[in-house]
Amino acid sequence: MYSITEITQKRDNMKKPLLLSLATIAILGTTNVSADSMYDRFQAMELEMQKMKKELDELKAKQHVVVAVQKDDKKASSDDEDEASTNADNEDDDEGDDDEPTVKEQLADIQDTLSDLNKNTNGNHLKFGVDYRFAVDNLHYKMADGSTQKNNAFMTNRLWLNMGWAATKNLSFHGQLAYNKAFGARSGVSTPGMETFDWIANENAYNDTLRVRNAYFLYKDDTFIGADVPWTFSVGRRPSTNGHLVNLRDDDHQSSPMGHNINVEFDGLSAKFGLENVTGVDGMYVKFCAGRGMSNAAPRFNTAPYADTTSNASIDLLGFIFTPWSNGQYTVNTQYYWAGNLIDETNASNPAAGFTTVGNMHALTANFVANGIGDGISDYLDDTIFFVSGAMSITDPDKGQSMLGSADSQKGYSYWIGTQMPSLISEDGKWGLEYNHGSKYWRSITYGEDTNIGSKLAARGDAYEAYFTEPIIDDILSLQIRYTYIDYKYAGSNGFFGSTSGNAVEISSTMPGAANYVDKAQDIRFYLRYRY
Repeated sequence: MYSITEITQKRDNMKKPLLLSLATIAILGTTNVSADSMYDRFQAMELEMQKMKKELDELKAKQHVVVAVQKDDKKASSDDEDEASTNADNEDDDEGDDDEPTVKEQLADIQDTLSDLNKNTNGNHLKFGVDYRFAVDNLHYKMADGSTQKNNAFMTNRLWLNMGWAATKNLSFHGQLAYNKAFGARSGVSTPGMETFDWIANENAYNDTLRVRNAYFLYKDDTFIGADVPWTFSVGRRPSTNGHLVNLRDDDHQSSPMGHNINVEFDGLSAKFGLENVTGVDGMYVKFCAGRGMSNAAPRFNTAPYADTTSNASIDLLGFIFTPWSNGQYTVNTQYYWAGNLIDETNASNPAAGFTTVGNMHALTANFVANGIGDGISDYLDDTIFFVSGAMSITDPDKGQSMLGSADSQKGYSYWIGTQMPSLISEDGKWGLEYNHGSKYWRSITYGEDTNIGSKLAARGDAYEAYFTEPIIDDILSLQIRYTYIDYKYAGSNGFFGSTSGNAVEISSTMPGAANYVDKAQDIRFYLRYRY
């Protein structure tokens, strides 16, 4: 056992390497030192940070020994001796405060230095992450005339390269590069005239070109114009796929939109305001969103580059998300948006003819989510998620145009229920069941949904789904098995908004062109996914 004096000496001796470490960091942090590369410089800083952490742990250990020795001395001495010793120690500590910082102060200084070093090496500089997925899908279609089409093993590679950079505590950049491609093929798009349509550029098997999926900056602060209202503002190519609820089966972090009626890549801006502090209502917030889904602009090498071509007006979207209450376990969410100047193919038999603007649409969604059922009934129910969601779409055709097969405004409805439960194989594994139904005039904007047979949530009919997701190696490598079945009652579920591709005619074997309409579709998927 060390004496107090010996331990104090050892603590003092540790100041030298610590000071050397701090000096080295200061030198590395200057811009005057040249390194072979920025990587070498960061690597040196990382090594120095590890050394400092080791020294910090040793200093903490010595401090614990000091405390233990002091306790032993107190037990061995009389009350009078203990009081005298305590007074003497306090006097020594008071004298030491004038000459040098206490151990606690040294630890605090070192922690601050480590924090600064961490920011210089990775916390405040561009960080990358990899998300790679191999998937094989067994696809089967039954057409309205009774014929079938299939692909027994449709294999794809999907790659997401994630990046982030926190320039300050309030301002950060977020980006994601992506590609999604079938094995041995660059599928491109099936029809001419749609190469510039980018709502699904990274969501469906396309080609091996690396594209921007997300690129935006995010500003956040704890107060807004002096009010106790946390807020954020963001603009760029915003994450608008894999939104609320649909992210559960996709095993992704949820993005802002309600996945029930919007799931596409989108360019726009958003501003979120937390209202919990000013209203006293748990979890209340409102988020305003705006964006442009298609720009009306001539090509660069044109007589008047990027001028308004008047062929189709720009597609714009305005909306908001309002969460009136969320206590962490139970949540109520709502969403409204208006989409203007929506389109359809001009000529179904000649897609190269382009698009025609047909009208506008209103959409509303509300859902209830239980993140855990009951309170302590069982661990299984505590880790079970249940949700129910309802949505409505309202068409507003332009004069002389029709939408979804009707020249009048039509309301469409959809409801969606689901649950996700622990797998019982591992702590993080899960399996889920979902069902959704859409009416004749139901219309969503969910072309980016990760379902190869078409968006199940766009279905005018019934869709059933079961999935099992299980980690293999920690949270790095995982697998999923998923079954999706769609029974269409009306055509046009995955078409546009007019009466050409979006016409909501009833599916039957006697309908004109029955061989070109899908009656039922099935997708059995297996994937392996690496994330780090």
